[in-house]
Formats: sequence, C-alpha cells, structure tokens
Amino acid sequence: MSIPLRELQFDLFEILRLEQLWPDGPETATAILEAADDLAATAFAPYAAKADIDEPFVRDGQVVLPAETHAAQMAVADAGFIGTAFPVEYGGSGLPFTLSQACGSIFAAANVGFFSYSMLTQGAANLLLHFGSAAQREHWVPQMLAGHVFGTMCLSEPQAGSSLADITTLATLQPDGRYLLRGRKMWISGGEHELSENIVHLVLARTPNAPAGVKGISLFLVPRFRNSATRERNGVTLIGLNHKMGWRAHVNTALAFGDGEDCVGELIGELHQGLQYMFLMMNEARVTVGLAAAAIGFAGYTYSLAYARERRQGRASGSRSAESPQVPIVEHADVRRMLLAQKAWVEGGVDLVLYCARLVDELRTVAVPAQQVATPEPTTSRSEASLLLDLLTPVAKSWPAEYGLEANKLAIQIAGGAGYTRDLPLERLYRDNRLNHIHEGAFGIHGLDLLGRKVVMHAGAAFGVWCKRLEHTIDQVGDLAQLQFERRELARAKSQVELTTEHLVAAMQSARQELALANATPYLDAFGTVTVAWRWLERARVAARRLAELPPEHVDIDFYTGKLAACRYFYRYELPRALATLEMIGTLDDTVLLTRNQML
Repeated sequence: MSIPLRELQFDLFEILRLEQLWPDGPETATAILEAADDLAATAFAPYAAKADIDEPFVRDGQVVLPAETHAAQMAVADAGFIGTAFPVEYGGSGLPFTLSQACGSIFAAANVGFFSYSMLTQGAANLLLHFGSAAQREHWVPQMLAGHVFGTMCLSEPQAGSSLADITTLATLQPDGRYLLRGRKMWISGGEHELSENIVHLVLARTPNAPAGVKGISLFLVPRFRNSATRERNGVTLIGLNHKMGWRAHVNTALAFGDGEDCVGELIGELHQGLQYMFLMMNEARVTVGLAAAAIGFAGYTYSLAYARERRQGRASGSRSAESPQVPIVEHADVRRMLLAQKAWVEGGVDLVLYCARLVDELRTVAVPAQQVATPEPTTSRSEASLLLDLLTPVAKSWPAEYGLEANKLAIQIAGGAGYTRDLPLERLYRDNRLNHIHEGAFGIHGLDLLGRKVVMHAGAAFGVWCKRLEHTIDQVGDLAQLQFERRELARAKSQVELTTEHLVAAMQSARQELALANATPYLDAFGTVTVAWRWLERARVAARRLAELPPEHVDIDFYTGKLAACRYFYRYELPRALATLEMIGTLDDTVLLTRNQML
C-alpha cells in the first residue's frame, strides 16, 4: 500500500516542473523518493496494524508505545527526512518543500501515526526558524531535525477548542525575562512520550492585562525538560490520554502547565503576536493533513485495486452458465466504477497538495520579475504565489479529507465483507482518514475561512489569481481534440464559481451575512471540486501530449491513458455535482435559517 513512485515523478517533474526551481533534477529526486519508499516499507508499513491495536497507555507516569515506534522515528531522523526542506546550516538538506512533501506522502500512506511525529516536529522547527530568536533557533532547531527533540503545538483548551479567543492559559513575566505558565491544554498530539530526549511545546497563552480576544494571545516555547541531559522536569504534567478512532499510533494528550510546580517558558517573537505566528505552523500542518488524507486514500485505492485483480467472484456479464469460471471482480463494471472514482479523487488530491507545496518553493526562490522565470504558470511573482497559497490552504486541507475518506469507503466496499474486518487494512485506513475531517480545524471552519476571509482578502486579489490560473490551463489545452469537452466544462465551472461568489460576497457585505455563511461549507466543497477539476485538466493535457509522442508499445502508454480516463470520469461524474451545488447556494436559499426553531 503505497503511492507508486511513477505517480510522484509525474506530479513533480511533468506537471509541477520542479527542476525549474531546483537544479539537481529528476535523478536525485528519484533516489530520494526510493529511499523514502524503502524506509516506509521496512520501518513503517509492517507495524501499522500492531500500532493501531497496541494503543498508547500510561504506566508509572510514562506513556508506553510499541518499540517499533521509536525505531521508526530514529530511522527517519538518521536518514535526514525530518530536515529535508530545512537549511543546511541547521542540519537540514536544503531540498525543495515539494519533494519533502512527496516523501511525506509515502510515509503517510504506509503508517500515518508514525509519520505524524516528524510532521509536527517539522512544523515546530519551521516556526522557530521564522519567528524564534537567534538563540532559540540555534539551540533547538538542529536538535529537532536530528530527532533528539520533537515538537508540538498547544492551542486548544478544555473550554476553548476552535475558539482560541477564549483561551485562559496565563504567562507571567519573571525578572530574568522568562515567563511562568499556568493553564491546561487539550488535544495535544505527541504531547508526552519517551521517543526523544525532550519535547518542545509551542504554547498559546495570555499575559496579564493583555487585550481581550485573539489580539491578546502570545506564543511561548516550553520544553518538557528544562535540561535534556538531566531530565529536570519543567512543570508540564500529563493529565490523560485521548483515545481516538484512528491515528492510534500517535499519542494524543491533555496537559497541565504549572500545576503544582513552576513551568518556565520563553516568549517567541513579540507579545500579542502569538496567533499570527502559530498560523504559520497551523497552515503548514493543514496542508500536510490534506497530504495525509490523500495518501491514506491512495493506500486504500492501491490495496483495493490489487484485491480486485486477484479476488474471483461471479461470472462475466452475459454468462448464464454456472459452470463457467469465476472472474476477477475487477471485470465487474461497478467495481471498475469504484476504482476509477478512487483514482480520480486520490490522484487529484495528491496533485493539489503538491501544487500548494510548489507555491511554498516559489515563495522561497522567486526573486525576479515573473516574465524572467520559466515556469508552467502564467506568473510566479511572490505576491501572487502567496495569495494563491493562502486561498488554497483551506481547500488543500479539506477537499482531500473529504474525498480521500470517500475513496477509503469505496475500497472497503470493493473488498466486500472482508473489507469490514481487521483481516484487511481497509477499515483501519478508513478510521485513520476519518480523523482528517477534524484535524487542524473542522470542515466547516475552513468553509468559513474560505468564504468569509480568503476570497475577499485584498479586494478579491487571491480569487483573481485563482481565476487566472484556470484560464491559463484552458488556453494551454488549445485544440487538443480529446479534451475539448473538459476545456468547455472548466470554463463553465469557473464562470459559475465567479457568479456564485459574487452573490455570496454581496450578501456578506449586506445584512445577510448569516445567510451567506450558512452555505460556506457546500461552497468550500464545490470550490475544491472545481479546483481539482482544473488540476485534472492540467494533468490530462500533459498526458495527452506525452501519448502523442510515444510509440504504441511504450511502457507508459497505459499510465498516460489512465490519466485521461480519470480526467474524463471527474468531469462527467464529479464536476456536475459541484456545478449543481454552486447554482443552488448562489440563490441564497434560506432553508437552514428557517429551520432554526424546528430542530428541537
């Protein structure tokens, strides 16, 4: 169960043209991907079922995990995969973020619970690089990239989940410039374990007399141990474990800070800028959650495809003889439908997330006017890359979380009764993926973010960039005969998104804001589907050009033909549903508001 390396090569170098931003090219990338694939196959995948069954528990005050969890984390660190996209001076490899994410997709498909320890540590280290002091960066980041110290993000509290304006954790300034923290945090992934020498908690808290709401939130670096070598405790206490339906290999905790003993932390950056700083880590984590969702969906797809090719059941259509041989279930049309749907969802999801990762690389590398840079996009200015990344972040998190899960559902169905048992990995993959709907913000929160903030920010500039990218692909398709239907349908979908967005934004700017936001989640779903339709047309355009160049016997003929088939499916089965949704919510239907008192 893995994402085929050929698929990642296609995305990285035929679609995203990563070599234009990174001189080392496909050969080096392939070697790195192969190393990740080997590591996932040996240290991750074989223990996914065991880690799911042997959930974390507490013994003598310590969290106990399967021994293979530690071995996997050390293998990832020793191979340099925590620091792939980090600067060399901090112990990283200096590789593109897009390539790092591609490696992450391999690990997530193999065992997402193991993968998430390094995923969160990467996010914490990146935040310190951006906003930490020189001393904080130099002391902690190299240790984190080497796997000696892991990182967490501590936002939610028992009384304040997504509503961070209501957090009450208090940080009080001391004479030496450090702070004493007191409060409780909930849903802390990786909050307590023995996998590393120390854990760095990045904690949102208030200082006395800070402004109310999110404007008064600051960010603090709080180590589990004041000294890693002596393991002197720092007032971070494990209250209990949260036992989730999936991701069971990754311990999830409730923590107390300063409960009975002093908890010392350092301010990161400036006072009252904590939420702004944390959004860097949160947004990176959101894209990576989308990556994990697509990868888990891909794992289910590859397993169900192999199963369908081997499992014999029933007979060929039209055969009435009970003596005729049974056929592999892949020969049944409905099974092929379910496989094609999975392929369209998971490949589109992976491409979407890697496209966002490429935008991150553009932000890191583009320093010249757009017309001087050869890219597959109409422009690569920093401002436009930043705008588009902001706009697509809620989509990249939420759309794969929805449709990767749908792919896992169909994978279970293809396996029949066995799919619903622990004899196969499919039910575990489904449970793992179900959590991605809530990780880093529920689906509805991201709908509010997209419609309430992102499409209107900077007077709609980000939305304008999105429209321009779709127009560019439509123009690039040109007169390719096999893609004229898709070309017309994407143009129609883009126009419908523009019209619906205009209506919803107008409502938000009037007295009908609640009516508009009541439709934010279906808007996000439809916007995401149109976005993935755009990505599929770009992929099909490249595949069609490649097919025209290859001899009939070439090994990649089926590969590229499969891309055209999945694109065809997406435009005939998925995109029409998004168009219907956009047309409906564009009418500003008030059914949801009218039923407020009838729900009881």
